[in-house]
Amino acid sequence: MTRLLRRLAPLPVAATAALAFVLLTFPGRSGIAIRVYELFVAAFALAVLVAAVRRAQPVARDSLFERGLRRPVRANTSIPELERLRREVALATATAFDVHVRLRPTVRRVARQRLLARRGIDLDAQPEQAREILGAAAWELARADRPAPRDRNAPGLRPQELREVVEALERVA
Repeated sequence: MTRLLRRLAPLPVAATAALAFVLLTFPGRSGIAIRVYELFVAAFALAVLVAAVRRAQPVARDSLFERGLRRPVRANTSIPELERLRREVALATATAFDVHVRLRPTVRRVARQRLLARRGIDLDAQPEQAREILGAAAWELARADRPAPRDRNAPGLRPQELREVVEALERVA
């Protein structure tokens, strides 16, 4: 605080010298000169008081208001594979093209793995048995000879159809 006062001490001295100069040179302007000087002294005193309070009570880098506006940082707990699957499902509900190109390979992979591991059935080598176990909805997506959609922008899977496919894959035991 004393260091700050030493650094700022020349300002009021210079202002007082300027006031004396104006009073001696322009005696008719003394009223306005004194008011300007008083304003300067008040501003200077206020600045010194603010500096003293800031030193006595340091403020956190961010105010509570600014901290409240920030969104909490969440740890990235999502699994990349799960995020990819979510995107595939979301896109598959939009267009038939996305069902065929994005979701179908995943359904085929899951069906192939589950049928082989749990029933000993190869999806492509034993299509009749696979169709019987998977059911119509899941088989339609899992079969190897499924043709690409004629209209790429046709509606994708409805949520109920998607639910049937997932339930069929889960039933493979």
